[in-house]
Amino acid sequence: MTWAIWAPLLAPWITVPAARRLAALLPPRWAALLLTLATAVAGVLAGTAVALLAADALLHLPPVAALGHLSPPLLPDGPVTLALGCAALPVGAASAWAAVRTLRRHDSRRYHAAIRGAAAGRAGDLVVLPDAKPDAFALPGRPGTVVVTSGMLGSLAPDEQAVLLAHERAHLRCRHHLLALTADLAACLHPALRALRAPIAYQCERWADEQAAAAVGDRRLAARAVGRAALAASATPLARRPASVLTATAGPVPRRMSALLAPPPSAGPLARRAGAVVLLLLLVSATATAEAADALHDNIEVAQGPVERPRPAH
Repeated sequence: MTWAIWAPLLAPWITVPAARRLAALLPPRWAALLLTLATAVAGVLAGTAVALLAADALLHLPPVAALGHLSPPLLPDGPVTLALGCAALPVGAASAWAAVRTLRRHDSRRYHAAIRGAAAGRAGDLVVLPDAKPDAFALPGRPGTVVVTSGMLGSLAPDEQAVLLAHERAHLRCRHHLLALTADLAACLHPALRALRAPIAYQCERWADEQAAAAVGDRRLAARAVGRAALAASATPLARRPASVLTATAGPVPRRMSALLAPPPSAGPLARRAGAVVLLLLLVSATATAEAADALHDNIEVAQGPVERPRPAH
């Protein structure tokens, strides 16, 4: 294994702050998509690097070597590389277990059934729960559902209700739950990527805020509706829900309101420079990962013994 194996493991520590800086310069939609792309690519490359290290260590086990017709003494690995490979085995197993738990936390099928059982009625994608506690959220699935309680509807004026419903529908339409799932899965593969989960969640809320403001045509109304809905829901204890559930009252609400009261965001010249840095880091990581995979392939060929080449005809 070559030095290249370190690049995808170290790059996330630089990619994360660069991506967060870039997200602050972009409109919410592009910020959310870029952060998700960065965390997904960095996570896959880091996971691949761990898998390559673990595979290199497994090749030294007699059963695995026999399966691949390898001679372990011929593997050109030093004690440091072998020790890293042995350490990568439990790390990879822990990452896989964390990913399974993440998928279970995002599974909303049972919650869908519970909502259907408690619903007072359904109109299209809207379900109203007969509950005095103010609450509203987007529940992805087949079909996606906007859930709101009678208490939340009673806390808002009709035009504010329109903002709230447009916000939750934007979550479903833009598939924000998939972005959240991607961020959580990537965080299982590298600890540095955990720092991008909150920014991705915030940018998804801002994206939905902008969609709601565009739907009602009034940014001040959208800001007021977000604030009043969050204030009403603050008196309600947080319920246990799947991680895929998204709500308009999540995140730093005052910051979101301030953004809505300002002009719509647009990308500036610094965004292109920050974007180039992020893409360069991801490209370097991808190239290094490919180099490490090629080095492992070469090691396997060496351990399989010399290959007899055909003699040229005279």
